[in-house]
Amino acid sequence: MNIRNFSIIAHIDHGKSTLADRILEKTGAISMREMKDRFLDTLELEQEKGITIKLQTARMNWQYTGDKSEFREKSFTLNLIDTPGHVDFNYEVSRSITASEGVILLVDATQGIQAQTISNFYKALERDLVIIPVISKIDLPQAQIEETKLAMIDIFGFNEDEILLASGKSGEGVTELLNMIVERVPPPSEKKERDPKLLIFNSFFHEHKGVIVLVKVVQGRIETGNKLLSLQTRTEIDPIEIGYLRPTLEKQSQLEEGEVGYIATGLKDIKKLHAGDTITIYSETAEQNVSPLSGYEPPKPMVYASLYPTISEEFEEFRVNLEKLALNDAALTYTKEKSPVLGSGYCCGFLGLLHLEITQERLSREFDTEVFTTSPSVLYKLQTNTKDPSKLEALSDPKFDEDGLLLVRTASEFPKQELIIQAYEPIVKLEVITPQKYIGPIIELVKERRGTYTTTEYLNPKSSVNISDYVILRFEIPTAEIIINFFDKLKSISSGYASMDYESLDYRKADIAKVTILVNHDVVEALSFISHKDSANKRAALLVARLVEFIPRQQFQVPVQAAIGGKIIARADIKAYRKNVIEKLYGGDVTRKKKLLEKQKKGKKRMKEFGTVEIPREAFLQALKSD
Repeated sequence: MNIRNFSIIAHIDHGKSTLADRILEKTGAISMREMKDRFLDTLELEQEKGITIKLQTARMNWQYTGDKSEFREKSFTLNLIDTPGHVDFNYEVSRSITASEGVILLVDATQGIQAQTISNFYKALERDLVIIPVISKIDLPQAQIEETKLAMIDIFGFNEDEILLASGKSGEGVTELLNMIVERVPPPSEKKERDPKLLIFNSFFHEHKGVIVLVKVVQGRIETGNKLLSLQTRTEIDPIEIGYLRPTLEKQSQLEEGEVGYIATGLKDIKKLHAGDTITIYSETAEQNVSPLSGYEPPKPMVYASLYPTISEEFEEFRVNLEKLALNDAALTYTKEKSPVLGSGYCCGFLGLLHLEITQERLSREFDTEVFTTSPSVLYKLQTNTKDPSKLEALSDPKFDEDGLLLVRTASEFPKQELIIQAYEPIVKLEVITPQKYIGPIIELVKERRGTYTTTEYLNPKSSVNISDYVILRFEIPTAEIIINFFDKLKSISSGYASMDYESLDYRKADIAKVTILVNHDVVEALSFISHKDSANKRAALLVARLVEFIPRQQFQVPVQAAIGGKIIARADIKAYRKNVIEKLYGGDVTRKKKLLEKQKKGKKRMKEFGTVEIPREAFLQALKSD
């Protein structure tokens, strides 16, 4: 079988997409006229930010030009399965690797080995894939080729003659790389079972063809006209067409075992088909007779934030645009919610902070919709002493996990403190690669964020080159502590040299509480937040101070407080306007002045008891931005 399926894996900004351009160009998959920088990065944001957000694929033909006689003068089909580079999209990387028999491990000669380089290496190693090590950007004047090569030998155990040198910009080394793919990456293994099984490794929405899934035919074959079934989501599919991506859609009559292609399903809901799902030919007994491929996971949001249109009257337009965006993003989840100040919006689930940022940017650029985003939060689990919705006041439809724990995303869903027996928060395993001189400040940063140190691994201990100064620090840290400003602070204290990677671990007991904000003794639910008690006082004091700054003054003094349960943990007062009621008096008995001042005092007391304070939308937005 003259098919080679391979992926390119690398840390973000190590030249993966540029190398993919040269591979497409060298194999003739796209003409010079069609060529543009980062061809497979189809989103404007991908082009601008220099990162791959959605993985792509391309089928190419290559005539072998190397020295091995068994491959000489043979033509091969190469399927490049591109991968995202950012840690938020780790699951998509793992699905791409699963659809491949080999990977190109790319390391930037100017930056060296980074956190995701190591993470992706182990992903490929776990799946027993052939790994071709490549050093990129070798044509840059600051390239440290020998140092990077020694590091790859010491850390990953490669032999020196295995490591290829390449430049995605100039095309140097690309021909040798293509020949190496043919020589080293094995063809897809032939299966004895004949029931068709296709692995979905990506999906996107096409205006005319509905949801299009990118698949690898693991065993068997499918033809035009076959009715299909997804085994995990139990979705029936009547395909509009099947074919290859070259990298544009090219219709075919069938997809054979080992091939990579697409299926235009005609479906309108992208959430019915997920990466990692297994497709087979439909029959009444398919679910009983065909076992799904292993490794499937439904998308799991890691970060939650609420999105509101900046102009509340434009909610309907915002709703339509968010739904359109979600057609191309199976990982984006959203549920409607209403705020007394911000109006109607959606509580959305994201894979990470970059995913959140990209969603905001795409709404702005592609749909001309400006949104306001509340502070990110995570999913907490609470053991409560009741499951009665009437007692869990704020929750009209409480959600519980398989262990009977209440799932809580926002402060408005948080029940009264007396109903909570134990709270649990999500933990991640964090890896930081850094020069040794920054170990102390990084450990201090993680400790401040309630993280615990686990191990240190010294990179390249045998080498005398500069890169040997790098270490891997491993920690376990609450997810809530790394989703706000952690990466920026890490880069700041390490002068930009440290890189990080993380993966979800489990849920652990934590002292979590709801901090309620009160303005003039009235609860403002939309400003309340969930926090660990260790950091609650500091966050509360900052928020209260900002509210005092932005809420307009009244005719009476307005207290702004933060409380956990019945205990006030922070307070500041908005000073009252004071009219000078004795200004008109001059001379005469002092008792007249006292009488007027006493009357003013009683009036202000009555206003304070019965008056209400309206928080303007602008003050609300400013306070939340600060938080």
